[in-house]
Amino acid sequence: MSAPNSQRIVIVIPARYGSTRLPGKPLADLLGKPMIQWVYEKAQQVEAASYVVVATDDLRIADVVQHFGGEVIMTSPDHSSGTERLIEVMEQVEADIYINLQGDEPLIRPSDIDLLALGMLSDRQVKVGTLCHPIEPLEAANTNVVKVVVSKNGDALYFSRSLVPYPREDDYKPSYLKHVGVYAYRREMLSKYTSLGNSQLEHAEQLEQLRLLEAGIRVRTFQIESCGPGVDTPAGLEQVRALLKGEFQHSSPRLSNVRLLITDVDGVLTDGGIYYDENGECLKRFHVRDGLGVHLLEENGIRVAVLSGRDSAALRKRIHDLGVSLYLLGVKNKEAACLELMKKAGVVREQTACIGDDAIDLPAFAACGLAYAVADAPEYVKRCATGVLSLDGGCGAFRELADAILEAQGKGSAFSTAAGFQKIANGSVQ
Repeated sequence: MSAPNSQRIVIVIPARYGSTRLPGKPLADLLGKPMIQWVYEKAQQVEAASYVVVATDDLRIADVVQHFGGEVIMTSPDHSSGTERLIEVMEQVEADIYINLQGDEPLIRPSDIDLLALGMLSDRQVKVGTLCHPIEPLEAANTNVVKVVVSKNGDALYFSRSLVPYPREDDYKPSYLKHVGVYAYRREMLSKYTSLGNSQLEHAEQLEQLRLLEAGIRVRTFQIESCGPGVDTPAGLEQVRALLKGEFQHSSPRLSNVRLLITDVDGVLTDGGIYYDENGECLKRFHVRDGLGVHLLEENGIRVAVLSGRDSAALRKRIHDLGVSLYLLGVKNKEAACLELMKKAGVVREQTACIGDDAIDLPAFAACGLAYAVADAPEYVKRCATGVLSLDGGCGAFRELADAILEAQGKGSAFSTAAGFQKIANGSVQ
């Protein structure tokens, strides 16, 4: 590794042991190596960098890093963010530019870090740089996904967990950019970071980069191709393990690639309510729009599979009426069931999406390339989803996702125009 000019670049990897959703995350095993080692080795491949170091407050992490031959600096346990840990490292390691690379990004591409580094080197007026990439509207609707809107020269205008820009008119389709939490700071910028103090915007959104914008400091964004996920949850850890095994070496999962949609029943195709008739028979309430969504997908070459932990005559009748031939009922292991459905449909993970509403669906989320939660799902389920739908389960959420898939594949006329719909209308069942 060597910097292309006189400006010295150092990559700092903050890593802490404590994590609410995944304790000990930096040491999680990925194909026989701890996650922090994957990140460290990727950072070492960045040509513009002169030095790579892990910054931690935990001796367990420090011991592991030293064991695989990495550089490590012990930092205070009182830091509230990775940036503050970075500032402490700055006092011990001399550099012109510091790159903050999180220790839960084992799929990061060294070329993307190089792009960020070279962008900083090419314009000394840029004090802070970061990365972003395009995402689809349904992923953008997820409040766990941080979006950024940028000016024509690439400077960030705002970061938000909310949907920005917000499409006020139904026929306007804005583009969305997902923020990738890798930062590059010039030394002088880091020196005054803590003096900026907390900001109202930072407190409201819980995004520390808003402290910079509110202080009038420009943040230059550099756009990259869609990248692999970081690790925030146990389901995300399993997803990254599968990707590292090389099982799915296609492009990142996108709605435009979906060839199979796996749906839960209770709380997705139904409103989750259970009704009993006078004879004690269990009844379920299905939404007619979802039924039409199933037909629209199947007629356009996208398979629909029904997956449920329950089995009943009413459910089998509904599946039959919809003409769905791919289903598994009374399932206990939804992850294994999803893999079986993919095999039957002849698709791979990256061509598969699923939709769920509760904790029982999280194994399915881990198995599928894309996972969507209905609007009334618990927050912990939404956090594990690729995207969050705007409609509740049993109230058209499945149809919302079906329409989004068709539109992403250039087949929106199937539901948005009379001529397009008429081509597939014969024999449709709601």
